Amino acid sequence: MANSLLLGLATVITTSIIGFTVAYLLVRYDFPGRKAFSFLTTVPIVMPPLVGVLGFIFILGRGGTVNELFYQLAGSLERSWPFMSNWLYDHLPFNFVYGWHGLLLVETCHLFPFITLNVLDSLSKIDASLEEAAESVGSIGFKRLFDVTIPLTVPGFITGALLVFIGAFADFAAPMVVGLNNFIAPLAYMDIQQFTDRHLFKMGITVGAVMVVLSIVFLLIAKKYISMKDYSTLSYRAVERKTLKGKWAILTVVFLVLLLLICFIPYLGVTLASFARSWSMSPLPTSWTTVHYEKVLLYAPGYIINTFRFCILAVIMCILIGVPISWIMARTQMRTRGALDILTMLVLALPGTALGIAYIRAFNTPILFTTPLVNSWIILPIVLAVRRLPYTVRSSYSSLLVVHHSMEEAAESVGAGGLKTFKDITLPLIWKGVLAGAMFSFMTSIQENAATILLSIPGWETMTMGIFTFYQGGTHGDAAALGFILIVVGVITLYAVNKLSSVAQGGLFG
Repeated sequence: MANSLLLGLATVITTSIIGFTVAYLLVRYDFPGRKAFSFLTTVPIVMPPLVGVLGFIFILGRGGTVNELFYQLAGSLERSWPFMSNWLYDHLPFNFVYGWHGLLLVETCHLFPFITLNVLDSLSKIDASLEEAAESVGSIGFKRLFDVTIPLTVPGFITGALLVFIGAFADFAAPMVVGLNNFIAPLAYMDIQQFTDRHLFKMGITVGAVMVVLSIVFLLIAKKYISMKDYSTLSYRAVERKTLKGKWAILTVVFLVLLLLICFIPYLGVTLASFARSWSMSPLPTSWTTVHYEKVLLYAPGYIINTFRFCILAVIMCILIGVPISWIMARTQMRTRGALDILTMLVLALPGTALGIAYIRAFNTPILFTTPLVNSWIILPIVLAVRRLPYTVRSSYSSLLVVHHSMEEAAESVGAGGLKTFKDITLPLIWKGVLAGAMFSFMTSIQENAATILLSIPGWETMTMGIFTFYQGGTHGDAAALGFILIVVGVITLYAVNKLSSVAQGGLFG
């Protein structure tokens, strides 16, 4: 457990440094390519850690592109620089991926956009007069940043940090791939798989319960900390962007380009491996093929079909349940509003591994039908809907807040009922927000691996389960092809969400 907690905390630290810096640059400054960077810095979010770690291995692994280039460099230096050549041969291959450092790199690259999106939302809502007041009493530069700006981003930052912590804490696939099994999530997964050993099976359930309790504790601590201070303002005037020129513009662009190059290494690795017929002892594949895609699309299409089937059903459930919940939260005075808000955030904070274990424990005996729910494919879209419901709720809620009550009251004053008012007035005004949240729910559902792998049923496997299976079976090219398809679908969906959202994307999280 200590390793998992340490990984979660370390990932929060690294993602906070990167995520806040990126958000601050995007909100406060104008520089060449800012709009493109605004989208590109969110793209890493579409790659599951499982696919990300595979991509890093293809490029930075012991037999990956970078190490092979170093081997070639060592060979070219044998005559001119024999000392350097011998040193390289003695120390190669370099270990860039396997171990703690590699795991932290994978988690950081995947999760820092959660910090960026949430802090970006908070930064964009800071009243300019607050910072101007701080400057009038001598608080400028970094002093103003730490005294005024950062404290005002705490609500958004805490939300992002909680998502980052849970994401790293509950990831079981990436640690297993880089050779680290002494983490709570991999232990829970391996114990649950031991159906023949009831002691280990119960141990896995216990570990899952511990993960749930810890997640709830962290959520309550976060909400308590935020509630200790008032972050609202009576007026609002956005801080104007400053145009960066000269060396500062160059440094900003260089920083963002280097960050994206590191984060996009897995994309390059997965793409190359998916088209490689032969790739051994060379920096790049020595021959190319589409056989991996043919196998995935022609002989194993079930992974893709099942994923789309389950995710579409999950999104439908998210809309049917999430929109009414958001309407209750935004338009009624029901006492349960606060409880609904807490429950939706709690679901977001629950680790997928723990949720999968909870479903196994709760539905392993028949209830309404002769077959236990864990033995039926219907459990997969249900768990995906539960996992991603908060995104649809928060996006719909944000859209409802900008629709003034008077528009609905005017319709009701001429005899329109509540349902007709919602259908004719409210829904046409909020549909973009609902659709943006639903598509974000879809995008995150297709990359879900923790819960779906645990609940996987033969014949009904999803793409993430297929990637995991192919990799364990040694068919890395097939795993890469399936991963590439998943990435393409995710990027297209993210682009659509970006276009549909009329508010800052941080609203989907905060």
